[in-house]
Amino acid sequence: MSHQLFLAPMEGLADYVLRDVLTSTGGFDGCVSEFVRVTGSVLPERVYERDTPEVLHGGHTPFGTPMVIQLLGSDPEWMALNAAQAARLSPHGLDLNFGCPAKVVNRHGGGAMLLAHPEQLNRIVAAVRAAVPAGIPVTAKMRLGVSDTSLAIDCAAALAEGGAASLVVHARTRDHGYRPPAHWEWIARIDDAVDVPVIANGEVWTVADWERCRAVSGCADVMIGRGAVSDPFLALRIRGLMDRTPSTDEWPAVLGQLAGYLRKLTARVAARHEHGRVKMWLSYLKRTWPQAAELHAAIRRLHDSRDILEVIESARAVDGSMPAHQHAASGLPEPALPRHLTGYAVLGAVQ
Repeated sequence: MSHQLFLAPMEGLADYVLRDVLTSTGGFDGCVSEFVRVTGSVLPERVYERDTPEVLHGGHTPFGTPMVIQLLGSDPEWMALNAAQAARLSPHGLDLNFGCPAKVVNRHGGGAMLLAHPEQLNRIVAAVRAAVPAGIPVTAKMRLGVSDTSLAIDCAAALAEGGAASLVVHARTRDHGYRPPAHWEWIARIDDAVDVPVIANGEVWTVADWERCRAVSGCADVMIGRGAVSDPFLALRIRGLMDRTPSTDEWPAVLGQLAGYLRKLTARVAARHEHGRVKMWLSYLKRTWPQAAELHAAIRRLHDSRDILEVIESARAVDGSMPAHQHAASGLPEPALPRHLTGYAVLGAVQ
């Protein structure tokens, strides 16, 4: 069964810079931006250019991975007006967020709170679909409900009937947050109930998780979020382009990614926030590589990105290069080149 892999939108985590790094690693067919919030006005183009700079490059990441803008809002008219604007900048499609569990969003009736009102979901999608050119897909991302799954099928049907071209289903309710397990069996029920493609999402951290998710949900396509942040090579492992299981031999390449990430952050993020972003990513990498915990401890009290970069580069010098057999398996550059993944061309193999 053929399959596609997508990088999930992750508010407060997968910003433009991390999307750049993760998609440049290879293996993803597409990605979705952090949500752009819609309230009572039409957002100017500069907002999209700031938050989703891929729009300046035809809707592609620097590596060439297609990016879709995600909108979040609860008013059908304002969502439609903003979608018409965003569609001019997002040729690969527009995604609508009906799954965000954040309190700051939910207290205004947006995100996952809309799952209590299937009829409103339908109105929003229908309004957006009518406002966007026919050639631009409109998709939606949902959870299983607010506090329970009683309206899961109704919500999915409302989205599909409103004109959503496909649905990404995060297999947890809003109240469930990000706690395991993900209820992939509910994705299968939704897939059976609607006539549009369904993409499975939630709790995919390893190749084995991806296999179980597909088996239980019955979905060919999967969207990966925090699993890709924890293991930047997960998409490549799923595609059989790297070993299924992470190894310490890969750590030098991860250090290269961290160094590249920090350098790119300096051009995008206020200096006072740079150290927090790197530490946040390391907190996820600790799940996969024990060396990440050591590095996190080494930079925990540092706040200057130059000092942090010096520690990372020192770690790269100590850890050295990957063994030849690991380079052959991963496709990473030879040791004579910088030990990062820039230029690692996998995209042609997955499209």
